[in-house]
Amino acid sequence: MAYKKKHKESEFLPTRLPAREGQRVVRVYVEGYDDVAFWRGVFDDFESDRVTFEIAVPPRPDLAKGKRVVMEMVPRSSPAWLLCVDSDFDFLFDGGTEQSKRVLSSPYVFHTYTYSAENYICYAPALRNVCTRATKNDARIFDFEAFMEGYSQVIYPAFAWYVYSALLGDEHIFKLIDFKNTVRLNYLEVENNGRDTLEWLRTNVERRVRSLSSHHPSHSEQIPDFLRRLKTRGVSEQNTYLFMHGHTLLDNVVMPMLSAVCEKLKALSENNITTSAQRGVALGNEMSNYRNALMNVRDTLIYNQDYKDCFLYRRLHDDIERMLKK
Repeated sequence: MAYKKKHKESEFLPTRLPAREGQRVVRVYVEGYDDVAFWRGVFDDFESDRVTFEIAVPPRPDLAKGKRVVMEMVPRSSPAWLLCVDSDFDFLFDGGTEQSKRVLSSPYVFHTYTYSAENYICYAPALRNVCTRATKNDARIFDFEAFMEGYSQVIYPAFAWYVYSALLGDEHIFKLIDFKNTVRLNYLEVENNGRDTLEWLRTNVERRVRSLSSHHPSHSEQIPDFLRRLKTRGVSEQNTYLFMHGHTLLDNVVMPMLSAVCEKLKALSENNITTSAQRGVALGNEMSNYRNALMNVRDTLIYNQDYKDCFLYRRLHDDIERMLKK
């Protein structure tokens, strides 16, 4: 049965407010609902008395969404009709596929440069602030930037194989599920800044790369040259996480890391409360007040916007700025 909602005569469905006098409206179409908030944050930097932006999913009667749907809108794109997509690997492919060529050459298509918006959300220099907001404890017990640099170095060889297989269009070389299982964190040892965790991960990655090299020796010979090509696109052993599959990074790397660190921070705060001079009702109230102030770690991460000094974000910002000045 088709879904049909009945509206009472008294129900009010809002309409868009008109632009201010002298202000033009630019429509910005994105892949899906989850992308609206990210791109709203991007275009906030360009709002003025002369121009305003409205971020939306594709205006189709069948409600279809996604990158393919957005790219179908390229012929209609214009300075008043912008399209924004996740880069995926299109930036790294440097025009080596038809989609990459189209994404990079269309003047009114903007892409993330990172694999997706999730990679920005997981920008390492911002993760301490995420923990502080979630736990209300600003103690520096973990160096996120050093860990993510070490993590990037460890997964770098596996990442190269995965991107190379994607460029060839042969998912059987290195399937996404296998890549996820290779680079995920099953745990985080907070002590020693995750040293043991990274050593465990290194063993996992080395095992996978040996297997890939053994099963695909001809491709193995091409990997060193492919790595050099990736470096020309800004990929280094220290920043690989910015270019890897975004949901794998968010769900299988950064969330386990944040959860482990936040649990330690909460335990530290609660220990400070229980070892204070307060007793009885006052102690109970203090503990309740603290726990009520806590925020969900994932929600705090998702709404993080402390990534605008990332070098890839600056490239995105500059692209939009140049288009608006034309």
